[in-house]
Amino acid sequence: MPLKIVILAAGQGKRMHSKLPKVLHTLAGKPLLQWVIDAATDLNPAQTIVIYGHGGEQVRAAFTSVTADAEAVSFGVQATKVPQRQDPSYLEKITWVEQTQQLGTGHALQQAQHYFNDDDQILVLLSDTPLISTTTLRELITDTDKNALGLVTVTLDDPSGLGRIIRDAEDNVVGIIEDKDCNEQQQEIEEINTGIMLLPGKELKHWLGNLTAKNAQGEYYLTDVIANAVADQVPICTIEPTFTEEVMGVNDRSQLAYLERVYQQLAAETLMLSGVSFADPTRFDLRGELDVAQDVFFDINVIVEGKVAIGQGSKIGSNVILKDCVIGENVTINSNVVIEESVISDNCIIGPFARLRPGTQLAGHVKIGNFVETKKAIVGEASKIPHLSYIGDANIGKNVNIGAGTITCNYDGVHKNITTIEEGAFIGSDSQLIAPVTIGAGAYIGAGSTISKNAPAGKLTISRSKQTVIENWKPPKKNE
Repeated sequence: MPLKIVILAAGQGKRMHSKLPKVLHTLAGKPLLQWVIDAATDLNPAQTIVIYGHGGEQVRAAFTSVTADAEAVSFGVQATKVPQRQDPSYLEKITWVEQTQQLGTGHALQQAQHYFNDDDQILVLLSDTPLISTTTLRELITDTDKNALGLVTVTLDDPSGLGRIIRDAEDNVVGIIEDKDCNEQQQEIEEINTGIMLLPGKELKHWLGNLTAKNAQGEYYLTDVIANAVADQVPICTIEPTFTEEVMGVNDRSQLAYLERVYQQLAAETLMLSGVSFADPTRFDLRGELDVAQDVFFDINVIVEGKVAIGQGSKIGSNVILKDCVIGENVTINSNVVIEESVISDNCIIGPFARLRPGTQLAGHVKIGNFVETKKAIVGEASKIPHLSYIGDANIGKNVNIGAGTITCNYDGVHKNITTIEEGAFIGSDSQLIAPVTIGAGAYIGAGSTISKNAPAGKLTISRSKQTVIENWKPPKKNE
């Protein structure tokens, strides 16, 4: 049977107290709606339909401007991948249906019913349940006969505010009662409806036509189709999720923060089971996709964004941000380092307090020290930039030493220009290299020099003004 998935994403989310539509608030750096779309996509449906409403243009714009991420580099069979993002090209295949008036979940399905065929199975998902897993959804599909109705339910100690599952004496589901419509006896029921349903297409189209808004909310409840299914003797199957938080909805910022920590703990546990160590797994944030080998160590407050790969034996210090980068084996990244769109080869030492900007490529055994910033810098084997330097738009050979305070002056006000420093060169402290310029192999640049012409290989080049003492000079005085 063809599977079609409908994601309900039209709600306003008043309790978020935000101008941003609820479905665009993020968990682990990804919009709530995208989490559910990703789960749906893993099921390879014939069609995915998103019912949108509040902030509609803003929601659609957020999902039509996504571009594909670059491929992460894997470090072999020992690597463990904790995925989050997918190639977003599938977003082009989504059918967007607007619910101009939000009159309930049943009304939302009515807006899309012309897409339903008699032989379809319709899987209904909620856009504010970001941790829903394909494992649970596949179980629901597998356990539900093609002519039956499937529900995901869960038992809670405190079910207040949620629709209750009504069962008969033989434990068959006979209805779902919304919280505001429950009598005192029904309020005691702990099994609740998660809102995730699998429905046969032919019957669903008929049931949607029978919905009424005769309830406390004055809305068309999709849950009312349960009574129709019972009346039509359609079997009702229920399953429970792997863990409760999987089906928890986000209604306010407190619930969002709670699910954020649940996700991060799950990610850390997955990594630890594969041979990764944490100083404190509760202080780790994954906001992308991490491909990591064994014996990698994370200190506290590390943030991983985009796609990141880390080789065996590397150590990541505290307060480090890694974004869309590749880190080789036995790399040491000291505390308070930011690395973006860069490639770090084996046995490098970075930081503390360094920033590697996009386009940085370090060969093996390179040292980047404290308060060093690089951008579009290619640095050769065993070269050193120990401290207090800016190296941008530069090609640096092997065994180069760059003294403290060195700057590659790469921007002339219009164009970016390249600085080339050849193998074995030594750059004295507080030097300015005005690009385009080449420092020859084995050249020495005297400290404090401003180099605007090519420096010959194997020679000492110095550019300094004569030191002069001004005999009659007096320091300025402050105004009294």
